[in-house]
Amino acid sequence: MSRTLGRCAVVTLMFALVGCGSPGERRGPADPAFRAFLFEEATIADLQEQMAAGTLTSRKLVQAYLNRIAVVDQAGPTLNSVIEINPDALAEADRLDRERREGTVRGPMHGIPVLVKDNIDAAGMVNSAGSLALADHRPKQDAFVVAQMREAGAVILGKTNLSEWANFRSTRSTSGWSSRGGQTRNPYVLDRNPCGSSSGSGAAVAANLAAVAVGTETDGSIICPAAVNGLVGIKPTVGVVSRSGIIPISISQDTAGPMARTVADAAVLLGAMAGIDPRDPAAPEAAGKILADYSSHLRADALDGARIGVVRQAFGFHPDVDAVLEQALSAMTEAGAILVDPADLATHRQFGEAEFTVLLYEFKHGLNEYLAAGKAPYGTLAELIEYNRTHAPAVLRWFGQEIFELAEAKGPLTDREYLEARIEARKLARTEGIEATLKAHNLDALVTTAVGPAWPTDPVNGDHFLGAGYSAAAVAGTPSITVPAGDVHTLPVGIVFMGPAWSEGRLIELAYAFEQRTQARRPPAFHPTLPQ
Repeated sequence: MSRTLGRCAVVTLMFALVGCGSPGERRGPADPAFRAFLFEEATIADLQEQMAAGTLTSRKLVQAYLNRIAVVDQAGPTLNSVIEINPDALAEADRLDRERREGTVRGPMHGIPVLVKDNIDAAGMVNSAGSLALADHRPKQDAFVVAQMREAGAVILGKTNLSEWANFRSTRSTSGWSSRGGQTRNPYVLDRNPCGSSSGSGAAVAANLAAVAVGTETDGSIICPAAVNGLVGIKPTVGVVSRSGIIPISISQDTAGPMARTVADAAVLLGAMAGIDPRDPAAPEAAGKILADYSSHLRADALDGARIGVVRQAFGFHPDVDAVLEQALSAMTEAGAILVDPADLATHRQFGEAEFTVLLYEFKHGLNEYLAAGKAPYGTLAELIEYNRTHAPAVLRWFGQEIFELAEAKGPLTDREYLEARIEARKLARTEGIEATLKAHNLDALVTTAVGPAWPTDPVNGDHFLGAGYSAAAVAGTPSITVPAGDVHTLPVGIVFMGPAWSEGRLIELAYAFEQRTQARRPPAFHPTLPQ
């Protein structure tokens, strides 16, 4: 039910007091529909406490978020972040409420609504990567990660909009736009970009349309939208979270990860998502390295004595961003951290060409496999290219498909060009990059800029990135976590911690300690444009 979320039909929960105006009615933060939302900034722990006390049910919580989506996403600011509602969400909530009444609580995610990016298979809903070509593609079974979350007790609330094909269609794309879902807007300043490709997940959680959401990343697609939407985002080590049932770009770099308003919530969701999947080629390496409880690493004193390297190479593109970062470094020092400054990467920006070659090869191979296995309406990348040409007014309205065409021109994964590029990219980003720097200075982690503040959305010229520091971990396949650090003219700015493979627990510790000390997150104000 793309973009048809039953606006007023879902606003029946009287205690939420959120109302519902006419379709498209403009509402702002001063409107009672915003002020009266009972679960504003509510954490998973808050919600579980209420459900345990019997003052809240999962059904009431799901209904409240459905109401909120109708008022904020479909009307009001019209964030355009939710592309589809799960028609079975309330039934799933009822089943979990019944289990709770009968004495079964599956864990901290029991009854908690989760939004899932629209490139992840979830039975009963479309999985389209935002493309009209797959608007009728309904997978018959859940992706492994969705099955994991359901088993942990999560309610799949719906699917979120994204940058079409996870931002891997054009070199001039606009983040947050898809031909199926339209343009997602940043809830802090509506004419600013939410970043991509997990734009809908970022905007939705920031605006309190769900407790938490799932994003996916190849290079920056969790960290960037989390940072510009004032969120915590975790990109796990490749293999911690299964990729089977996710529309792919790169088997070398792809991963799903949690997006949340707090480190604690991100840790809880990561625990529900993680697991060994025999269908994922990274599973053998991940065996024995996935933690049983990521929440056990929520240590407020974790910065005391921690050795953290400062990657200054991602500073310097904006003085106001630098000022926020310097304040963040001072907060870490005051908390007892030992900063090695600078601790720059010897291979900074040297892996981009090899990475792009790897992505082109792996995208064609992986996408063709996914389409064929899932009996999608179009079975190959070549067929999708032709679909886009035939439907150019709707699909190619703002930008082209030159990346698609470059990928289609590539050969099989046995090509020498691919094999050499994969070795080169991993070596430069991981062995001679992150790992070498950590070892040289005996560091627990690296810290740097996540990304600059959100830029104005411009479908004609595309995105306007000033700078970012997340790419090395993405290409290396190692973990990173962003956490809010402050703002520039009301636009959130985050820092990113990066560590060696399988160090999610330690990074969660550092991010949590920083979050608790700084309390930098501020809820969005839904400004129409940047305040003067």
